[in-house]
Amino acid sequence: MPENTEKSSSGPSFQPDEVHHDESDAALALPSHVAGSGTLDRLIENARGYARQAASENTLKAYARDWAHFNRWCRQKGTDPLPPSPEMIGLYLTDLAAPTGPSPSQSELRPLSVSTIERRLSGLGWNYSQRGFTLDRKNRHIAAVLAGIKRKHARPPTQKEAITPEDILAMVSTLPFDLRGLRDRAILLIGYAGGLRRSEIVSLDLGKDDTPDSGGWIDIQDPGALLTLNAKTGWREVEIGRGSSEHTCPVHALEQWLHFAKINFGPVFTRTSRDGKRALEHRLNDKHVARLIKSCVLKAGVRADLPENERLKLFSGHSLRAGLASSAQVDERYMQKHLGHATAEMTRRYQRNRDRFKINLTKAAGL
Repeated sequence: MPENTEKSSSGPSFQPDEVHHDESDAALALPSHVAGSGTLDRLIENARGYARQAASENTLKAYARDWAHFNRWCRQKGTDPLPPSPEMIGLYLTDLAAPTGPSPSQSELRPLSVSTIERRLSGLGWNYSQRGFTLDRKNRHIAAVLAGIKRKHARPPTQKEAITPEDILAMVSTLPFDLRGLRDRAILLIGYAGGLRRSEIVSLDLGKDDTPDSGGWIDIQDPGALLTLNAKTGWREVEIGRGSSEHTCPVHALEQWLHFAKINFGPVFTRTSRDGKRALEHRLNDKHVARLIKSCVLKAGVRADLPENERLKLFSGHSLRAGLASSAQVDERYMQKHLGHATAEMTRRYQRNRDRFKINLTKAAGL
């Protein structure tokens, strides 16, 4: 009988390979003139495995949903998604921007944002390439329609609210000091001080190569914790120094969780038994981080001037990352390195309102 575990940390059972595995894998096969063998078959299987690692699990899931949605749309219109038709794809993008009829998903009768439409198009391109086709995004039926959609419907990007140092302290103070509370406190403080994505937080192992699905590991030293991460932009190291107080120190919070959870190998942040008294072996799903942030935001009264539903929309996993970037008064190059950004411009996008009106060019011009 399966052991009862906390419901909040259970992730979806959907696997992206269930959607596109069979079709896309067909693109990785032996040439027709080469006879198969046990050795070559194993190499093909290994090559397919590497190909599936070319994108993150969340990206693959999104691309799988994009392809499934486009397939349903094509069936409704009496056409086939293969081979790619620039004309039909242009009409598909039009229908996403200005729906005119029944949608494969009733929740999508409303127009989609420009960023979502661009993501859908990228998903189609990836799926076509996995099936041995090339989607020409520069074709006039696609490029002209997309340019028109951007011109008419583009809006400034909606950014999640940054969590301030005062906010994070109020949030962790709402957590109990049982095993689950120790874990969640460590998640919030490590995520904030490290400027980590939620996927980076839950993918950490205690030691190098502890598990096959590891996204990095932690080395706890006297000055602090050194995180080695395999992130979106490649490998990077993140230094998290010890804080000025044990109550707010992310490294101390991490040590407390590891000690009482009796974790000395494998995933750092795991699920707990339903009664919250034992740590289990299973790694937390990254959605737990988002749910934890939203829950603590409400309990701590962060942005209490807004209705509850608006507050929930304002905060997400990225609020930790944006909070550090907006609050830490350090040279921009250090923040860029810490967050793993390729450009300073990307780092500035995370610094919510930090430098707004800091320099007054009107007065500098003598006006």
